[in-house]
Amino acid sequence: MINLDLEIAQVGNPILRQQAQLVQDITDEKLQQLMDNLLSIARDANGVGIAAPQVSESYRLFVICSHPNPRYPDAPMMEPTIMINPRIVSHSDEIVKDWEGCLSVPGLRGLVPRYKMITVEYLDRYGKFQQQELRDFVARIFQHELDHLNGILFIDRVEKSEDLVEKKSLSVS
Repeated sequence: MINLDLEIAQVGNPILRQQAQLVQDITDEKLQQLMDNLLSIARDANGVGIAAPQVSESYRLFVICSHPNPRYPDAPMMEPTIMINPRIVSHSDEIVKDWEGCLSVPGLRGLVPRYKMITVEYLDRYGKFQQQELRDFVARIFQHELDHLNGILFIDRVEKSEDLVEKKSLSVS
């Protein structure tokens, strides 16, 4: 049963540490409503992505919606994209460290290493197979959200304690 009265789960909530389940029936009306709700929540929270486990729903589903906003003023503009049962099929050798935050880990930012370029596969909200090459910031969002589906938070990927800071001490919000 999908809860449609959604709040963002915060660090400490056990669902954020669980492996999310594969989506079986994309046409399910409540699942489609969950997708719409994720789009709204990400927009309202100035997020550039959000995963179903972040709203206490254990599904392999997330939204990427990169756009310039107060949290990420230099984010590239893209059409919001729902990604169901996503996976990385290949990646570059190049790894880049950059600052990340998370709607489920308020107040903290961390320098997180991620692949610069990835090739991904997923189903769109209509069940159509998609394959894309993602680079830079959008590739970072995908990897961050995919981690949520595997019970991993960005704070787990920070390599040293000095790379984890309160966001008020950074020039980024």
